[in-house]
Amino acid sequence: MSTFEEVESRVHVPLTTPRLPRVAPILVGVMAVALGGLVVVLGASIFVGVLAAAVTFLVALPGWSYGVEGRRAAVDRLMTALIWSAFGVAVVPLVSLLWQVVSSGIERIDGTFLTYSAFRTQIDQPTGIYHAIIGTLMITLGAALISVPIGVLAAIYLVEYGNKNRLSRSITFLVDVMTGIPSIVAGLFAFALFTLMFGPAYVSGFGGSVALSLLMIPIVVRATEEMLMLVPSDLREASYALGTPKWRTIMKVVIPTALGGILTGITLAISRIIGETAPLLLIAGAATKTNFNLFDGGMTTLPVYIYTERLDGSDEAKLNAWGAALVLIVIVMLLNLVARLVGRLFAPSKG
Repeated sequence: MSTFEEVESRVHVPLTTPRLPRVAPILVGVMAVALGGLVVVLGASIFVGVLAAAVTFLVALPGWSYGVEGRRAAVDRLMTALIWSAFGVAVVPLVSLLWQVVSSGIERIDGTFLTYSAFRTQIDQPTGIYHAIIGTLMITLGAALISVPIGVLAAIYLVEYGNKNRLSRSITFLVDVMTGIPSIVAGLFAFALFTLMFGPAYVSGFGGSVALSLLMIPIVVRATEEMLMLVPSDLREASYALGTPKWRTIMKVVIPTALGGILTGITLAISRIIGETAPLLLIAGAATKTNFNLFDGGMTTLPVYIYTERLDGSDEAKLNAWGAALVLIVIVMLLNLVARLVGRLFAPSKG
């Protein structure tokens, strides 16, 4: 075979593969939306139209990619589209909920609503949620004061001293069980405990704090345990090599390194319990006056106030419930924002 024939018989492998244009997902998306709109125009429901648009996009884009880019790129585009679709399905209910709460409750928010309680001394006196805001903050603060020391110390024992012994395994099992208990069970426990101690018909905000602490402790333990386990062992060994006792190593090295994550977990745990209703109905009761005494008398929180107003059924009560729900969402969002900021502020430096 001649040299010319050998050169001609060689297989030339291209260094680049065909790719879809960058606007391909946009073009397919526009086509899918147009098809979904056509389905709605023909008489189908909006849900059917959205479903038709989503299916069209999930079929058309990978199919086009398969014909141009090959199987591997088509599978990649299909999985990417599925992930974005799942994200959209998760976001739609959240956006719908926020829109409903904001649109229904924003007209009720004013200075009177935030600074007056529900207790009336005159028939025409305006009412508000000041008593519920104070009750929410005090009961949640009481639960945090109970849960944070217990949860953090338990996590320190599990990570630094437990060493997978029988006691640490028992604590881990109990924490896992407490994570899944219904909130009403925590309320029944607090109700039974304080009834045995102080007699029947006893209600107080502190009882609500105890009930909420049962729900908060396992979250704090788990969050703190995970953060402590992320601290490199080299830091501990370096401290031990300098002759530092273990307790001082934990206080000066381990906890400061994990402090950002610990505080973030605590803040998220508070956000979890601040919206509980069932335990507080049993032990904290409901009051129309502003009660600053955590240990005596009924105390209303925002979730309980929303529940009682919805039971009323009147237009004014429904508007009050939507306004209180908006305030509660704002408080929870502020707590999550604080958690983010605290996590970044106390995060260990990199490099």
